[in-house]
Amino acid sequence: MSKNNRIVLIIMLAIGVAIMGYSLRDVNMKLLFHDILTINIWWLLVAILCIIAYLVIEAVIVKVFVGDRVHGFTFKDALRVPLVEQLGNGITPFASGGQPFQIMAMMQAGVEPGYATAILLMKFVVYQFVIVLNFFWALIVGSHFLADKVHVLKYLMIFGFLIHFAVIVGLILVMFWYGFTKRMTNLLLKTVKVVGLGGKEKRLERYHRISQWVDVRLQNFHKESVRMTSNIGLMVKGLVLTSIQLMFYYSIPYFILLALGYTHINYILITSLHVLIVMVISIFPIPGGSGGAEVSFQSLFSSFINVPTDLVLAMFIWRFLTYYFGMFAGMIAFNIRADRIEGAQDWLKQKEE
Repeated sequence: MSKNNRIVLIIMLAIGVAIMGYSLRDVNMKLLFHDILTINIWWLLVAILCIIAYLVIEAVIVKVFVGDRVHGFTFKDALRVPLVEQLGNGITPFASGGQPFQIMAMMQAGVEPGYATAILLMKFVVYQFVIVLNFFWALIVGSHFLADKVHVLKYLMIFGFLIHFAVIVGLILVMFWYGFTKRMTNLLLKTVKVVGLGGKEKRLERYHRISQWVDVRLQNFHKESVRMTSNIGLMVKGLVLTSIQLMFYYSIPYFILLALGYTHINYILITSLHVLIVMVISIFPIPGGSGGAEVSFQSLFSSFINVPTDLVLAMFIWRFLTYYFGMFAGMIAFNIRADRIEGAQDWLKQKEE
């Protein structure tokens, strides 16, 4: 991990501590410690198992998409991918570092960069598609609750949905409408060339270099996308596994509330509200959506948790499991050596030929 990434990681941990301190400003510490000591450890364990299942199933998805095209790609290598992704997502704005971190992890395991990029983008498309479907479902289930309890967050959720939908449309264009995407990309690069920094010759040189790099990536991704989407069985497996994966993730707040003794709650409503919270977090530019995540959780779940100390404790547990747990696991995975596959890239090229 680079020096800048380590600095950002330290900053995010400091922000987390600051948010925790601010949340505790009006909390009765005696009651908080009582809540901690009386928590139902078994339901808490289920919540922990949910986040573990979320990460393990994503590793299974990676293994499924890699398939038999790379000999010797182990489950350990596949598991490193979602773990380092959590680290990359957690320390970059809009979780933009997740993809590069995953590509790096797959390259360390011997997967050819272009193929790794195509696999991860295809996985990302499936993931975004399932998220959008879940959002529609959650909006239908939680619309009445939102109308009565939350007004501002409702518009943030819709804005977050539009961003996710736009991402899917953009990726689908690259996958299936290569000519149009290439023309639009070239138009964008020409605009950058005109307004870019430096002299005319420097801008022209930079334009040709970037244009060539983008064309190769677009062509490789388009080719791999067509190949993978033509495999209906592969896409169905991806959709089913991603749906199960997200089901575990969205269930985490429900089991946290059960652990705190709130047994008379509706599973479908709680999970649907978590879907909407995730949509809000995605539009905050701060890494991990820090600040916005905590506010969203307390705003939506304050109607179910009527004790302030319980609400703060639930928020802390939820935030640790859905954000810090993945980052810490990613730090460990980042420092574990991949099962490097000697000759895997040459074998892949020969098979493609």
